[in-house]
Amino acid sequence: MEELELICFQLITAAGTAKSNYIGAIQCAKEGNYEEAENLIAEGDKILSEGHAPHTDMIQKEAAGEPVQMSLILAHAEDQMMSTEVFKVLAEEMIQLYKKVNA
Repeated sequence: MEELELICFQLITAAGTAKSNYIGAIQCAKEGNYEEAENLIAEGDKILSEGHAPHTDMIQKEAAGEPVQMSLILAHAEDQMMSTEVFKVLAEEMIQLYKKVNA
């Protein structure tokens, strides 16, 4: 169970850090700093990708017949990962909108 909790905290940390980068990217785009916005998106993507590695391992283990015990913290970690992925899409769209509006 401790291993699962550690993985969950890794997922939550990765999602939170990536989401912060995506928020920063929107703020940079709002100020017209599109290069920094793109850098923050890329950095957020890298961090989120690092969070996906242990997540993928859990999925593969369960697919191989090793059940993963569902818990509130795992549900929270899953929620954070999913909401960050959605937030990334919205951040990219907002950056494009700022580019059009400021052109």
